[in-house]
Amino acid sequence: MLTHLQIENYALIEKLDIEFDSGLSIITGETGAGKSILVGALSLILGQRADTKVLFDKNKKCIVEGTFNIKGYKLQSVFEENELDYDENTILRREINSQGKSRAFINDTPVTLNVLKALSEELVDIHSQHESLLLNKTYFQFDVVDNFCNHYELLNNYKAEYQKYISLKKKLDKLLENEKESRANLDYYKFQYEELEKAKIDNTEDFEQLESELEILNNASDIKQNLQSAYYLLADSETNILGELTNLQNFVQPLEKYDGKFKDLLQRLQSVIIEFKDIGNELSQASDDVVFDEERISILTERLDTFNKLMMKHNVSTIDSLIEVKEDYKEKLQNIESMEDEIESLKEQTKQCEQQVYMLGEKLSVSRQEKFPVIENRVTELLRSLGMPDARFGIEHAKIDTVSPLGLDFIRFKFSANLGGELQDISKVASGGEISRLMLSIKSLITENRLLPTIIFDEIDTGVSGEVASKIANIFNEMSNTMQVICITHLPQIASKGQNHFFVYKEVENQQTKTRIKKLAGEERIEELAKMLGGESLTDSARQTAKELINFNKAGNN
Repeated sequence: MLTHLQIENYALIEKLDIEFDSGLSIITGETGAGKSILVGALSLILGQRADTKVLFDKNKKCIVEGTFNIKGYKLQSVFEENELDYDENTILRREINSQGKSRAFINDTPVTLNVLKALSEELVDIHSQHESLLLNKTYFQFDVVDNFCNHYELLNNYKAEYQKYISLKKKLDKLLENEKESRANLDYYKFQYEELEKAKIDNTEDFEQLESELEILNNASDIKQNLQSAYYLLADSETNILGELTNLQNFVQPLEKYDGKFKDLLQRLQSVIIEFKDIGNELSQASDDVVFDEERISILTERLDTFNKLMMKHNVSTIDSLIEVKEDYKEKLQNIESMEDEIESLKEQTKQCEQQVYMLGEKLSVSRQEKFPVIENRVTELLRSLGMPDARFGIEHAKIDTVSPLGLDFIRFKFSANLGGELQDISKVASGGEISRLMLSIKSLITENRLLPTIIFDEIDTGVSGEVASKIANIFNEMSNTMQVICITHLPQIASKGQNHFFVYKEVENQQTKTRIKKLAGEERIEELAKMLGGESLTDSARQTAKELINFNKAGNN
């Protein structure tokens, strides 16, 4: 429960410190005094957005800090999930600086607003007139039913499986779309790959060598003639070079006995003769090797033409690059084939997950339907206890064919305030006062089944008075037996029920209007209740009635 609330520099509040007790606490005050400002400030530590407009002094930061006793509410898992230190007296704090930047803390550990909100939702429920509009919202109606059914594990399992199903379905749809696009290109990829494969491209082939071979073949006659002419001059002519060199050797050889230098000349000459003989042999062999081969020319021409066309087509300049292009098309074709296997696998996973969602959805639907009559009867009873003797509450239900985030059910709350009246949508038949009482009945029903430390009612009693106000007060009182109830009210019947009574008022100080709060007891509380009963002109009769209300409620609570 909320044990302490500290507010600094918020709206009309310069600084407030409030200690709360268990049971029913009442907050009253004049219109515009700032009662709802307290709720606004409290909303900050419940994760609501804020800006610099809330600052009382624009040069200082706003601080809202709430201390909660959470012993016995089994919230350790929330702390563990968010890596927070658990403390039975947990402090939630929110700070907003003059630039509008916000910081949030749980037990002095900085946290995100989402974490702050996740924890605070387990601690406090604020119910205001504005919240009554939720009655027409589908998700709220499901929340009411599911809270009463108390099947949180089943509901969470369904939601987790549903999210898994949606994720798988999105993945499958994307894969099918990709496959469709790939299929559109399949013939193109296949043609390109087969064309390259048919060309039998091999990186062992030397493109330049092939070009050189073709060049030789195309000029075989000239090349052979030149080789033969060279050989003729070297070895076959009457005055061939080898013969002349041999004669030269014969002239030098006798001279070696005279001087060593002649011997060196002879050796060099012999080396030249050996080299020229070797050249002659190679010329002869090269001449024999050069043969005009029309078939080979045709093969090489076609081969090189194929390479040139493919390289130009695929904008590459080497055989290796062309091979890379071929492998790329091969990979694309393999991916399309593997995509088929992946699609089949994903289809099976999606189907199984969908079956699981339907199975959990059916269980969820059965659990809900079992409680519909109980919810209808209990809300109707509560409405009648609140001065609506002919009121009826019903839940329209139908099964839907497709899974949804909320299950396999269609749910709509129906209401009738008049005897014999047809149950209709709440938005069509309920007045403001009726909606307030209907919402109170539903909230009361939920709190019977949900372990929640604190609930705050912010002037939801607008439009009611007299006996109905007393009955609303009784409901608040009953709720306060199992949880902390804080109620902002303008009705004396409700205010008199509180075990604690706070009074909010405005005060001008240094030409500034400030909101103050004080705890009332004894004569101060009697005076406040008398004002609520009879207005500013207090009478002894109003004081006496106020005293009787307080004493009656004290007696009733003992």
